Amino acid sequence: MTKNKEIVSSKRSICVFCGSRPGNETQYMALADATGRAIADEGYRLVYGGGGSGLMGETARAAFLAGGDVLGIIPEFLTEIEALLKDVPHEIVPDMHERKRKMYDAADGFIVLPGGIGTMEEAVEIMSWMRMRLHAKPTVFLSTNGYWQPLVDMFLHTIDAGFSPEWVSGEILRAESVEEAIALIHDHWDKPMTDRTLKVELDEV
Repeated sequence: MTKNKEIVSSKRSICVFCGSRPGNETQYMALADATGRAIADEGYRLVYGGGGSGLMGETARAAFLAGGDVLGIIPEFLTEIEALLKDVPHEIVPDMHERKRKMYDAADGFIVLPGGIGTMEEAVEIMSWMRMRLHAKPTVFLSTNGYWQPLVDMFLHTIDAGFSPEWVSGEILRAESVEEAIALIHDHWDKPMTDRTLKVELDEV
């Protein structure tokens, strides 16, 4: 484990936000396993929240066992609560805010798997930074049972109510399979945000 020292990689990285609990349905853990394996198979590094339990642990374990590069980023206080996966590199940071910053800095794109309040908070902050054009990294909400639809509906509601610009709707990415999620990330890597949103912004003037 590395404390307060950045672990860099030459590979593109996909950060996965997800729950530290397994959820009530077996499909959640199965989706986490498939996501970890797919990221490894594509040759990307997995960045995640460092916990060894729930969907977090399952995603990281699957990626690692598939031969992928994995980086966990976790606050020091959680290392005493959550069992870290052996042999997986970790950065130990002082607090939750630094964890989010490090995960953002290390990632080229994000997949949001089912999770609780903490997962929603991470995803909403990343979307907020995108709205303010602080980054153009794609964020895909992935679930096989419509888990994220209520949150997506809330995002769209802010557009309908005039509190978010119309172009944001094109950045609310949804997928029902890992393959679809990675394809969306590829598409958004290939086409810069300015190209995707400029016409919409001009239409709004």
